[in-house]
Amino acid sequence: MTEAEQSLWWRLRNKQLADVQFYRQKPLLTFIVDFYCPRAKLVVELDGAQHLEAAHQQKDVARDEALGKMGIKVLRFDDRQVLTETDAVAEFIYDEVVARLKSSNLP
Repeated sequence: MTEAEQSLWWRLRNKQLADVQFYRQKPLLTFIVDFYCPRAKLVVELDGAQHLEAAHQQKDVARDEALGKMGIKVLRFDDRQVLTETDAVAEFIYDEVVARLKSSNLP
């Protein structure tokens, strides 16, 4: 895992965030996502510098669309943002998990 992935994983693991399980490096379709919460149908991707390249951005869009067709929402954060604003990123993810659970009427 990258440093950013390790930093965020410490916040997501062991149901620390909204009491939901996240998995890391989870295979979905033909992709391996950084973090996945099946209960909220939420993927969290951390993007390094390579994601700024046009070819990589096109792949990211196609991947997000494919996962979206399965009802999965993808959140993307820049590695630097995760390292410098970890609390804010974790809070944003928490808010999204709670919103998705409420909208699906899950406990």
